[in-house]
Amino acid sequence: MQTRQTRLWLVSHAATAAMRSGRFPADDPLDARGHTDAHAYRAQLEVPGDALVFSSPARCARETATALNLTADIAPALADMHYGRWHGQRVADIATDELPMLSAWSTDPTAAPPGGESFAAVSTRVAQWLDQLADVPAVIAITHAVVIRAALLHALRAPLATYTRIEIAPLSRIELQRSTRGWVWWPAA
Repeated sequence: MQTRQTRLWLVSHAATAAMRSGRFPADDPLDARGHTDAHAYRAQLEVPGDALVFSSPARCARETATALNLTADIAPALADMHYGRWHGQRVADIATDELPMLSAWSTDPTAAPPGGESFAAVSTRVAQWLDQLADVPAVIAITHAVVIRAALLHALRAPLATYTRIEIAPLSRIELQRSTRGWVWWPAA
């Protein structure tokens, strides 16, 4: 086990039009307000000079990194959940057409959208990424709410079913630190 302490900041990407209109994402860009918010957030984000910076491959995460003046390497493990045939669809339409499936997906971490990925699968890839992360002093990752939920549950060793009790807003940040005890959540002061 690594013994050097690593600080990891997970930052959720800025808002998109899909988020504001209640649609499942489909590699959407940031909307105008998302760009404005990300540029404003840049002043709050203190980036250590030796930090490794990663981004989800999604356009909204890459655009957030750019707005934050960060040059990020793409990390596929930080990708959003694959929503299968629900990509780009309005949640209200899915609720009308596929309510039992939507209900199962929103309460059961092992349920997946048709052709998509479950929260349990997201959690597995995020946990592997966290546990294989380089032993460096600082890491910043621009990613998605679902990935941050998975990372937090991994750090806390909490049951996956509790993922529905964690809300992650656009441009919110959590800090995890890796030490001899494993990953530990450090709430903001």
